Amino acid sequence: MPVYEYVALDSKGKKRTGILDADSPSVARAKLREAGSYPVEITEAPEASANQDEKRFSLPFLEGRIPSKYLSITTRQLSTLVGAGLPIVSALESLIPQSPHPALQKVLAHVKDDIVEGKSLADALSSHPKVFSPLYVNMVRAGEASGAMEIVLARLSDLTERNENTKGKIRAALAYPVIMVIVAIVVLTALMVKVVPSIVSLFDDVQQALPLPTRVLIAASDFLVDYWVVLFVLIFGAALAFRQFKNSKRGRKWWDAKYLRIPILGPLAQNLSLARFARTLASLLTNGVPLVPAMGIVQNVVENVHIAEGIGDAAGEIGEGRGLGESLAAKPGFPPITIQMMEVGEQSGELEAMLEKMADMYETETENTIDALTASLEPILIVAMAGGVGFIVFSILMPMMELTTTLR
Repeated sequence: MPVYEYVALDSKGKKRTGILDADSPSVARAKLREAGSYPVEITEAPEASANQDEKRFSLPFLEGRIPSKYLSITTRQLSTLVGAGLPIVSALESLIPQSPHPALQKVLAHVKDDIVEGKSLADALSSHPKVFSPLYVNMVRAGEASGAMEIVLARLSDLTERNENTKGKIRAALAYPVIMVIVAIVVLTALMVKVVPSIVSLFDDVQQALPLPTRVLIAASDFLVDYWVVLFVLIFGAALAFRQFKNSKRGRKWWDAKYLRIPILGPLAQNLSLARFARTLASLLTNGVPLVPAMGIVQNVVENVHIAEGIGDAAGEIGEGRGLGESLAAKPGFPPITIQMMEVGEQSGELEAMLEKMADMYETETENTIDALTASLEPILIVAMAGGVGFIVFSILMPMMELTTTLR
């Protein structure tokens, strides 16, 4: 069924925009009039096929711009409607106009049409991989097989919200130090480029040798004034080249392996990956996804290629009959305590609960590390900025004091 974008006026004359599905533009206009709106403009949403076997346009540009928080809200609402007894199609029809993001509205409309044509919800969601991850699709598929769709959708919403909260805490904790670094760079650069040249020009007629700190300051100031364009291009070019290298397959593998060895930041990244691994694997196993396919899904969630390759190798060993803990024992990124916790969970038959505890442990450890890092970074940055300004002031005052002493 085609999907139409519309502009309409409600009973109070206010403009409304949205999308709806209808067999034709005239039917779409009739639906709007039935809803008490006056249609102003109706256009069919663009559709295209990726190949001859697909009829839907997957909206790659728009899909990639849907924030996770909107997907979490929609998943929570869908869980509530399904729990209230509404069929999936009816629930999606109710959600489409309420969706807080236009691109998500279009995706949900396509998903609903696919279900009407006979696809399962999981198959319909899998047509939009940039919106619905393999984790999302497989958990929904497990929910359809077990008949516990309401519970699965609620857990998916919880998982998405938890991941967003963790990312939000990291961004909030690092915001102040980043702002401090930017301010320090701007202030010191302005002093070196604008203030220092005008002051040191007073020393041009001095017939005595300037102190070493003053000569260093003058040389640094002259370099910034004369070569700031070259310096900027070099820094920008180096950053761009490093980004390109890091985005390559070989570069990403090298960087992820080296990053884990960086003091403080490496253990922090490892803890984040382990928390995401444990939480996601626990959710998949709880909802009936077999261990080997679940490991394949989790492999794409940890966001560290070095650790992900170990998980992929462990999945192959599990398929050969080995246990989870035994398979991960020699893999990078998994310390002995995690192996012991997983082995205890396997032996007691409580692997899912043990994975949840492991995720809680690493999430708490991550938050504590971030708090400690932020608390220590603030005074360090303040002292560094004060030291830079102090060096400039000291370097300017030294020749003045020597000149005063000479005159006396």
